[in-house]
Amino acid sequence: MLMPEVSRIKDKYYISATSSILDPSMLIVKDGDIFGVFNRFGDILPVGRNEQGLYLGGTRFLSLCELRINGLRPLFLSSNVDEDDILLTIDLTNPDLYAKGRLLIAKDSLHIMRSKILYDMQDLEYIRIKNFGRKTVSISLDFLIDADFRDIFEVRGLKRERNGKRCPIRYADNEMELSYEGLDGVMRKTEIISSVKPESVRNKTFSFLITLQPGSAKEIFFTVTCSMNDKGSRRTDFREALKKSRNRLREKNKSSAVIETSNEQFNESVKRSLADINMMLTETGDGIYPYGGIPWFCTPFGRDGIITALETMWIKPGLAKGVLSYLAARQAKSIDASRAAEPGKILHEVRKGELAALGEIPFGLYYGSVDSTPLFIMLAGAYWRRTGDTGFIRNIWDNIRHALRWMKDYGDVDGDGFLEYVPDIRGLRNQGWKDSHDSVFHNDGSLAEGPIALCEVQCYQYAAKKEAAILAKVMGKEGLSQKLLKEAEELKEKFNNIFWDEEMGTYVLALDGLKKPCRVVSSNAGQVLFTGIAEPDKALKVAETLTSEAVFSGWGIRTVSEHEALYNPMSYHNGSVWPHDNALIAYGFSSCGLKEHFLKVFSGIFDASLFMEFQRLPELFCGFQRRKGASPTLYPVACMPQTWASGSLLLMLQASLGLDFESDRERVIFRQPVLPEFLNRVVLKNLSVTGKKSVDLFIRRYGEDVTVEVLKKPEGVSVMVIK
Repeated sequence: MLMPEVSRIKDKYYISATSSILDPSMLIVKDGDIFGVFNRFGDILPVGRNEQGLYLGGTRFLSLCELRINGLRPLFLSSNVDEDDILLTIDLTNPDLYAKGRLLIAKDSLHIMRSKILYDMQDLEYIRIKNFGRKTVSISLDFLIDADFRDIFEVRGLKRERNGKRCPIRYADNEMELSYEGLDGVMRKTEIISSVKPESVRNKTFSFLITLQPGSAKEIFFTVTCSMNDKGSRRTDFREALKKSRNRLREKNKSSAVIETSNEQFNESVKRSLADINMMLTETGDGIYPYGGIPWFCTPFGRDGIITALETMWIKPGLAKGVLSYLAARQAKSIDASRAAEPGKILHEVRKGELAALGEIPFGLYYGSVDSTPLFIMLAGAYWRRTGDTGFIRNIWDNIRHALRWMKDYGDVDGDGFLEYVPDIRGLRNQGWKDSHDSVFHNDGSLAEGPIALCEVQCYQYAAKKEAAILAKVMGKEGLSQKLLKEAEELKEKFNNIFWDEEMGTYVLALDGLKKPCRVVSSNAGQVLFTGIAEPDKALKVAETLTSEAVFSGWGIRTVSEHEALYNPMSYHNGSVWPHDNALIAYGFSSCGLKEHFLKVFSGIFDASLFMEFQRLPELFCGFQRRKGASPTLYPVACMPQTWASGSLLLMLQASLGLDFESDRERVIFRQPVLPEFLNRVVLKNLSVTGKKSVDLFIRRYGEDVTVEVLKKPEGVSVMVIK
């Protein structure tokens, strides 16, 4: 079987798709740093894209886990991930089982239920086999196990010249241990223990002989423990782990708002979004952080974490504090070209695993992102406005100042006032959110050469200066505040003069190293609007352009227009539809009062979610035009879940309500609220305002009008509706 290959296209580590998804119904669970990708049978098999497995710290600790009954694969009945993303449940039955041509057990006689949960570096599985037949039966039950200990980049296809040492397999009465000593000196082990002693444990297989009388059942518990240098965890009982996982989820949700609407399908999409975000939240030692996506990006990403925190700020403001704390602790302090690090810069990504430890990939602690730093400042400002947490802002004020200094001293490569990036020979060629090698190009299809100034990054810089000005005032730095406001206004004027293209009816994608504009109609220009840098007449023209048939697929706004030279609806960044991108654009439309354009995007993305497995929005999907009766076309190697995609509907609901906060005045504000046709009512419960004060609100649509009723409000809190 050919393996997917990660190639270097100029400088981009690229996930190649050499085969299709054989089973699109993948079951995914995560707990902390461990995550699993199983097929719908609950197995792990080396098929399709080869992403199935149990992973910890950037390494696959289980590459095969297959259940067989009398040597055959069971018949599939159903599989499900519970609404909290904690428990997998798979229902199977037996096929017709023969011996010497004689039918021994008719199909559908045995019910096999598999339940899986990940907890504290362990994969815990409960198996129950029940005989619904009318006679006593004896069967063999085999579990085939293997661990290849491949780095996640090897799973993606990266070829290595040398690998570490596979150690001899250790067998005992009811257990098996597989181990690998990496070139980084780390001993990685996978220990599998059965609660029931099998007939044999050999050849990487647990073999059981099971006899079941009519109506009787047999239970088996498996515990798979992953460890590095013998640092594992205490074995946990399945039921105890399930109880503790549910208790932890309750703690996570204690301070979050509750959303209920008149549309049950929308409610389900929101529930799944929140469950996916909660699943991706990971304790880091420096605060809780939303990892990027499963399987390829289950690690901290600066840009992704910040945008997820912005998307969920209105219902989970505490998440932003964790993101800011984590990123502040890893802010670059010196120049290191091998990591694209410069003083004050905010990281792009963190990778664990053997390849990162050895420097075979540059992403161990990598800073090749032009936008993470201004986005960090934006998030700090948004967090203060949402919570009024001046004490925390004081704690990270030096980090904010260093980030401002990076924008001036390093981000502006040529001194023209715009933020640029120079392609990184060893890491990423393009360093905006569209980081494919060919995502920044001219209208003739030629690739732009650096230093490159992306349009949306200038807007992040503008918003960062505005937010920093507010925070400087809070910190008693009035002079700095005024200076930043002046710089922001100068940047706004310059940006609108240089990046605007009247003929295109939108902002250009970027300026190349010769200051030649990349005259490409792109979704990047849509992100300009939510920062407030766009002049009103230009904002309207951008909205008209991006919701035209050439750009809007019917499901969402494509990354580039179908008229562009490199347009390809199946590409990663040149014609696909990204939910998080659409959410930021829609938020901008709403902020500019462009409600009709906003509703078009909101409705399209919600419609797309209805066709997805578990109503889970993926990282991206293909940009083909919407066809009657057809679903969106999936992108072959998209992450599902992808955290900033999970936050998309939440941000669009906030934009729909025009919801904002003035925590220093204990005020909730609705600015020109509007609800789409698929929502008649929205109820918000436990919506925090400041400190421990929260409100319950009832929002109702009457035709094109929207009313807001206060159900619960503590003293001192006010609710304002601006129409």
